[in-house]
Amino acid sequence: MADIKSTYQNAPAATPMDFPAQHQGKQPGCQQQMNPQPVTDNPAYRGCQKLQNRVAVITGGDSGIGQAVAVAFSKEGADIVFAYLEEQEDADKTFQMVKAAGRQCTAVKCDLRKESGAIQVIDKAMSVFGKIDVLVNNIAVQFPQNGMEQISCEQLYNTFETNVFSCFYMTKAALPHMNQGGSIISTASVTAYQGNPSLIDYSATKGAIVSFTRSLSQSIASKGIRVNAVAPGPVWTPLIPSSFDEQRVSAFGKDVPLGRAAQPFELAPAYVYLACEDSACVTGQVIHVNGGVITES
Repeated sequence: MADIKSTYQNAPAATPMDFPAQHQGKQPGCQQQMNPQPVTDNPAYRGCQKLQNRVAVITGGDSGIGQAVAVAFSKEGADIVFAYLEEQEDADKTFQMVKAAGRQCTAVKCDLRKESGAIQVIDKAMSVFGKIDVLVNNIAVQFPQNGMEQISCEQLYNTFETNVFSCFYMTKAALPHMNQGGSIISTASVTAYQGNPSLIDYSATKGAIVSFTRSLSQSIASKGIRVNAVAPGPVWTPLIPSSFDEQRVSAFGKDVPLGRAAQPFELAPAYVYLACEDSACVTGQVIHVNGGVITES
């Protein structure tokens, strides 16, 4: 492994590297309560109108990777519709950040474990903007357990309903409103490729998202709509302190080759690439942003 201190010196300026022991008792967690708070906006990022006047729908856009994607998309000229479960303070922050970039923003509070929630989001997007160009499926939960026997049926259903069913529901609802040049991007995970002994059900959902991405890309290629995914490694988001114990949080991200967890803003450019015309010949693929972990696609 590379020397961690020298690796840290190569990290973007003002990027937090270490995380004090902390735990939030409820998922998906509150970003405003994290110490330090995740960095979701890169002040040095300058948009190039790659998504000018496009409409992007983002699930879990209130915090973490979803918030970072919403901000980067807005800097590229997109209007944003984002869905969130109940974290109002975080949602208000995303709304303010998108508006500060000069774009329109609509937030939808809903439960995407139910198909009705997805329909609610898409109906709102169509009523406000009249079109959908980009869909980002991003919400997830994880519940670490010491062995498969500790995973209850309730947990299994919750994990799959949140992580996988929401992707299916959102995509099914959005597709009739998407045209040639549209892009669907889902958030997978390094665990889909490496596995994780304490995140068996979570890893399984992320593997399902990879297969969903590959199959759907072939199914709708003739429509000119591309389907891809991003597979993050460790990223400092509310999911971490709301699911891991204090000891695991304090060591979070130290075991990857770059020696640190990513901040959400470091993931956003991958989503911009997959959303815009720069990736016009890319579909059915997964971009790995994981701190140097070697995976086999």
